[in-house]
Amino acid sequence: MRRTSFALFAAGVATFALLYSTQAVLPELSAAFGVTPAQSSWSLSLTTIGLGVALLITGPLSERTGRTPLIHLSLTLSALVGLGCAVAPGWHVLLGLRLLQGVTLAGLPAVATAYLREELPAEVQARVAGLYIGGTALGGMAGRLVTGTVAQAFGWRWALAAVAVIGLLCAVFVLVTLPPSRNFARRASAAASRRALTDPALLSLYAIGACAMGAFVAVYNAIGFRLTAAPFGLGAAAAGAVFLVYPAGTVSSALAGRLADRFGRRAVLPFGCALMLLGLLLTLPDRLPVLIAGLAVLTAGFFCVHGLASGWVPVRAHAGGVPAAQAASLYLFAYYAGSSILGSLSGTAWSTAAWPGVVTLAAVFVTVTGVLAGALRRVPVLLPAGR
Repeated sequence: MRRTSFALFAAGVATFALLYSTQAVLPELSAAFGVTPAQSSWSLSLTTIGLGVALLITGPLSERTGRTPLIHLSLTLSALVGLGCAVAPGWHVLLGLRLLQGVTLAGLPAVATAYLREELPAEVQARVAGLYIGGTALGGMAGRLVTGTVAQAFGWRWALAAVAVIGLLCAVFVLVTLPPSRNFARRASAAASRRALTDPALLSLYAIGACAMGAFVAVYNAIGFRLTAAPFGLGAAAAGAVFLVYPAGTVSSALAGRLADRFGRRAVLPFGCALMLLGLLLTLPDRLPVLIAGLAVLTAGFFCVHGLASGWVPVRAHAGGVPAAQAASLYLFAYYAGSSILGSLSGTAWSTAAWPGVVTLAAVFVTVTGVLAGALRRVPVLLPAGR
């Protein structure tokens, strides 16, 4: 179990560091290629779009090809494409490579939780899934902080190259440490695929992922505007340091997994929703320490919810005879749709009602998440699903 935990933690770090590698260098990209700030954001948006669409393909594909070959291929190709991004000769070439990178990145998240469900005992699955999600949180932070630091000293090309090297090192580590699939069995049928879109528990879990991510992204999309405006008046670099609260998500997802293995996901998931609401409320006062504490609590609650929901999907899918990777892909598709669609509403909320508007928007999404989490407590358990 320990080798699997470390390998998937490293895989999560690599995937999300590469995914968010351009976010901290958007101003440098804008200046280097002579594009507007809005146009520079396409270097991230296209990657997310490529990832979301490819998830609908890689999940079902892994039901035929197996889990570990797709994981290794995904990590290696994504890091190599990252090196290509660092030497891209023009803006449109860079955008094309970032779109391709989104496609190559899809291999890991599409199958990671399905692999865990198949290869590990039921009593530790939630714990290891939480550790994997913790790795994604750390990777998301590293992708922003490493590139920002390196870019300031050496420029954006070296920044993207640095993250690509991290991705390659993680790919080698995963290749050496991740045990091969031993319990994988090829399965795919039209009836099983339909159940992935009709099972009430799975549909609730997809919606939980979308709403929780929508709330989380809405806050982080707008937090820079609040921190750089009165009464805080922080510079861009200081405002960007808020991503240092991400380790709270690494800790909370791992802890939530341990608690879920002991008390059940149904009992722990609503607690994560309550943490998110508490964190939102703490961001309302115009006191910087309290606001940062609120972001940390919000981040902890979000990764608790996401870690439990994403790990629950393949367990429920398996119990209902649904291909686990296909259900996991649909969950992640909803998750990224929540990021792109629901999260984007924060701009309107900020323009209309400033920070209280953003908090209200996010609170609505979290409340829906909590209602769905409560409803899951009444959904009958399917054997051989755990809790």
